Amino acid sequence: MDGRTETAGGSARFHEGRDGLYINGAWRTAAAAERIEVVDPATEQVIARVPAGDARDVDAAVQAARAALPGWAATAPARRASVLEAAAELMAGQREEIAATVTAELGAPPAFAAAVHADLPTAVLGSYAELARGHAFEERIGSSTVLHEPVGVVGAITPWNYPLHQVVAKVAPALAAGCSVVLKPAEDTPLVAQLFARILDEAGVPAGVFNLVTGVGPVAGRALAEHPGVDMVSFTGSTAVGRQIGAAAGGAVKRVALELGGKSANVILPGADLARAVNVGAANVFANSGQTCSAWTRMLVDAARYEQAVELAAAAAEKYVPGERLGPLVSAEQRERVRGYIRKGVEEGARVVAGGPEAPEGLASGYYVRPTVFADVRPEMTIAQEEIFGPVLALIPYQDEEDALRIANGTVYGLAGAVWGADQEQAVAFARRMDTGQVDINGGRFNPLAPFGGYKQSGVGRELGPHGLAEYLQTKSLQF
Repeated sequence: MDGRTETAGGSARFHEGRDGLYINGAWRTAAAAERIEVVDPATEQVIARVPAGDARDVDAAVQAARAALPGWAATAPARRASVLEAAAELMAGQREEIAATVTAELGAPPAFAAAVHADLPTAVLGSYAELARGHAFEERIGSSTVLHEPVGVVGAITPWNYPLHQVVAKVAPALAAGCSVVLKPAEDTPLVAQLFARILDEAGVPAGVFNLVTGVGPVAGRALAEHPGVDMVSFTGSTAVGRQIGAAAGGAVKRVALELGGKSANVILPGADLARAVNVGAANVFANSGQTCSAWTRMLVDAARYEQAVELAAAAAEKYVPGERLGPLVSAEQRERVRGYIRKGVEEGARVVAGGPEAPEGLASGYYVRPTVFADVRPEMTIAQEEIFGPVLALIPYQDEEDALRIANGTVYGLAGAVWGADQEQAVAFARRMDTGQVDINGGRFNPLAPFGGYKQSGVGRELGPHGLAEYLQTKSLQF
């Protein structure tokens, strides 16, 4: 861990621009003098300070975006694609720096930071370069020509758990569509967003087309969501904040995209490969220290094999050693929140078979939580209904498929899920009845071109691939 921290904190290139906001193609001083401290969650040490932008900075960024919008919207899609391609190439070349940045400000283990936090957004950015070049921005329907035009100025508000991927998942399709953007990244993880701004600048994104304002949510985020010069708000975060943003956007009659919480079910049908399903399911929950909105945090197993699954899950948790394979949570506040949920599970009668609320042994610093597995979880328990956002897995038994479906659909969320079955047709049939936006069948791999988004209180709209591009386009029909 010491070597990781030294590498991250010691790079002179690491936080170029960290003392300014990126507005209208240049780094500029924020209106207010306040700063946000960025803390390494593994060492609890401050590694950087960034501006706490306010409504004045947001207004300047929105004005720059509005001024740049006509020129970028009129730019040929092939040219927009070339700029995105150049940015993707720069990202690939700076993989090590991106990974080190995410490791330092989020706490992600280095290998995971490189493979997921660096490589995935690079691939997504490249995919939107291809989509910009290949999308039919004009189509003929009967006697009409239908135009696909950019929605306008986009206010993007992103979370800390996947700090670059979530930025790219919004900014890339917006730029591909011809929109201009003002980004407000999460205050816990602003450094990789600053690095991304530098990359876009170097790739040739025109001044004002992309703007970055760091700041806290209730100030900069709110100002961006409510700004009359913003045509669309794209937000990823908690359902509670999403409701507020949705209400503000709806009141202003502007477009809104919300990617919110989840409490996804991992349904293991009778006859499925139990050991594989449990181990892959545990890995899914403990990846990124459980800080994944689409994590399969509820594992549903038929009663006949339930105790065997509990034993397998407890054994799997032992492989995720805090400080090694399992990184810290992003902040002290998040650590206490997760430990509070673990204590709540114990209070409500769930059985701890791995982990628990106690601090991990042998770690003098860092916001670590022990990977925790609960058995004897009832569907109505708090830990089976609310999003914990930490390395906590709840195992729930079911009696038959109808009971499993009732439990799987029995939350306010519907973001993701998984189904395992000996027969693929049976698994697909079950997945079709799940009220959720994305389901992996027998360990199907994440597809960055497939639409990502949720049912119910998990959000509005879709990200990634052509469906993600469509979110940033509006249609106009010309009749002849």
